[in-house]
Amino acid sequence: MPPASRNTIRATIESRLAAELALSPAIPVVFNNVSYAPTPNSSWVQCLLSFGANNYLTLGSTTDSDNRIVGVIVVNIFTPAGVGSGANFTIAKRIRDLYNRVNVSGVYFDAPIGPEVVSASPEGYFQTQVRVTFEFIEEL
Repeated sequence: MPPASRNTIRATIESRLAAELALSPAIPVVFNNVSYAPTPNSSWVQCLLSFGANNYLTLGSTTDSDNRIVGVIVVNIFTPAGVGSGANFTIAKRIRDLYNRVNVSGVYFDAPIGPEVVSASPEGYFQTQVRVTFEFIEEL
């Protein structure tokens, strides 16, 4: 089996989020390295995915051995400022439920962290953040 493609793992994670946020009520989602100009007084989500340090699971060479690929998903949730946290926390629950301790196409998701309130950037929004670590077992 060839080594795992980071793009395949990324696509698994991003397509799951995009499909959920396309459901009613639909919420725009922005992924790494994609420009976006938010509509004022609207809600939207930014998904940032990063791979971290990996490790050997079994000893061996480039065949008949396994590696653990790990990473983190950081989801920034933006809702209009000055109207409370309810709408933001509702979106956060959708995201938490989507990844909470599930296995999707071999990508294992841990229990989510958050929503944690963070300083909003861009201004004019109330922002929280949900983080989920994940791992994938790469069979060489």
